[in-house]
Amino acid sequence: GVLCLPDSLNLHKDQQRSNKPGEVQMFSQSELRTIEQSLLATRVGSIAELSDLVSRAMHHLQPLNAKQHGNGTPMHQKQGSLYWEPEALYTLCYFMHCPQMEWENPNVEPSKVTLQTERPFIVLPPLMEWIRVAVAHAGHRRSFSVDSDDVRQAARLLLPGVDCEPRQLKIDDCFCASRKLDAVATEAKFKQDLGFRMLNCGRTDLVKQAISLLGPDGINSMSEQGMTPLMYACVRGDEAMVQMLLDAGADLNAEVVSTAHKYPSVHPETRHWTALTFAVLHGHIPVVQLLLDAGAKVEGSLEHGEENYSETPLQLAAAAGNFELVSLLLERGADPMIGTMYRNGISMTPQGDMNSFSQAAAHGHRNVFRKLLAQPEKEKSDILSLEEILAEGTDLPDSAAAPLCASRNSKAKLKALKEAMYHSAEHGYVDVTIDIRSIGVPWTLHTWLESLRTSFQQHRRPLIQCLLKEFKSIQEEEYTEELITQGLPLMFEILKASKNEVISQQLSVIFTHCYGPYPIPKLVEIKRKQTSRLAFFFLFLIPDPHFLNNKEMSDVTFLVEGRPFYAHRVLLFTASPRFKALLSSKPSSDSTCIEINYVKYPIFQLVMQYLYYGGAESLLIKNNEIMEV
Repeated sequence: GVLCLPDSLNLHKDQQRSNKPGEVQMFSQSELRTIEQSLLATRVGSIAELSDLVSRAMHHLQPLNAKQHGNGTPMHQKQGSLYWEPEALYTLCYFMHCPQMEWENPNVEPSKVTLQTERPFIVLPPLMEWIRVAVAHAGHRRSFSVDSDDVRQAARLLLPGVDCEPRQLKIDDCFCASRKLDAVATEAKFKQDLGFRMLNCGRTDLVKQAISLLGPDGINSMSEQGMTPLMYACVRGDEAMVQMLLDAGADLNAEVVSTAHKYPSVHPETRHWTALTFAVLHGHIPVVQLLLDAGAKVEGSLEHGEENYSETPLQLAAAAGNFELVSLLLERGADPMIGTMYRNGISMTPQGDMNSFSQAAAHGHRNVFRKLLAQPEKEKSDILSLEEILAEGTDLPDSAAAPLCASRNSKAKLKALKEAMYHSAEHGYVDVTIDIRSIGVPWTLHTWLESLRTSFQQHRRPLIQCLLKEFKSIQEEEYTEELITQGLPLMFEILKASKNEVISQQLSVIFTHCYGPYPIPKLVEIKRKQTSRLAFFFLFLIPDPHFLNNKEMSDVTFLVEGRPFYAHRVLLFTASPRFKALLSSKPSSDSTCIEINYVKYPIFQLVMQYLYYGGAESLLIKNNEIMEV
């Protein structure tokens, strides 16, 4: 097809929609057409040409993005245009460069020998796609500039077979920020940037010189990302640098700031994180040990008795499944019951606050979950919070309420385990769900159904039997519309696919329980057309009742439980689509023998009687054979 701009980037249509009657247009039609053609360019001949195209595109796209408030553009980007760093343009030119375009200039003679060959990209993305994806990556890290790594990440998404390493958390360049500052502020900014880079290089002999460049806050100065030098050292796992910074007086428990005015590049997910949080996140166990030995708070920024608005180190370690870190943090007193709340007091998920139990269960880390479960419970204060008062349904506590302490702990832990059970079932980790159930946590209908669905999809028959046996333990108040809309179709699907007698019996018990004590109405049999079968009988003039399972004139033999059963191909073709599909896959010959492994001989005989006689009037079916039939 022909490349064209989407409606959201169509400058011509946008100008027609925005202009009022009598208003002078900002750009002529030819100028708009030139800009749109520039956005559709897939190749460039030089870095100068690319720089001009990107500059014009960003100049005209910025007002367009400002009008689209719901396009996901971060607020800090809406306040000003993004700046493309020179390295970003050179990287983009590497992917879009076409040497043949330079040879069109008559003053440039093509080289006789070249080592550069055309990259065999079948589909070349236009410039607008490069800009869109690169700007999205810059916006994700709350930056005012697009750097070379943003372009490489865009190439990983847009070009087949191109890959690069994930972006590392590091100090950003201050060139973009310096463009908006006066000379004095710019000088201070460059000095601080140099100080961060000196510490980032890992040379411990430059710590004193770097501290003198960081500014009035010294060793605890923060970058535009709201991070201190100690946090960056913990991200890298540089144990020697961490020790040097601690000796120089770095604040162990400094937090990433939450204000975006002074520190515009702070990512929302890292707000209130401490150096210990970053060390745990990147799995640097020696650094974590060093920080804890130096007195770092094991719960990060959480203060005693307050709500937690960021992930604790234990939550991150449990989500990552790092057993050693989880064990270390638990030894130092980390509480697995702590979850995360939003600023308005609402939990992050509708089913709870994603404490460490839920993090481990949601990611399927069974060994970590068991380690958390084995941790002794902390004794709570006798003072109840408002949430606990409402949960208990009691009046304000008095001096006689002290014995309730243990029961409150048990109720809180039961609530946390119910939440963990929900997340493990939702994410398909049935083994973790069964572990939680084995310690006495009751089923909800939803967790039971999700566990049964996962076990069925994974063909785990023993687990299916175990779960079907557990159905009777679900409280009747849990029976909701989900049982009818989701549960019964799932169980009938299992009944249809399963050839296991135990599972069939368990399902029959559940169906009986769901139906209730009411009498079963008489089922009216659907009469099947017998024209094809009667024609077959009259064709051969054999009204003998012993025609069924008669070796005479049979052209197909079924072997059921080692015993032969004789039948006739023409009748089975017309009587049953399943037999038709089965016989079509076998060669037609007088000695055709088909082995049936999943049906008992008496049951197979009843099925054949039904097909031959066209009804169930003459069938004698025992009660214990009904489910199998």
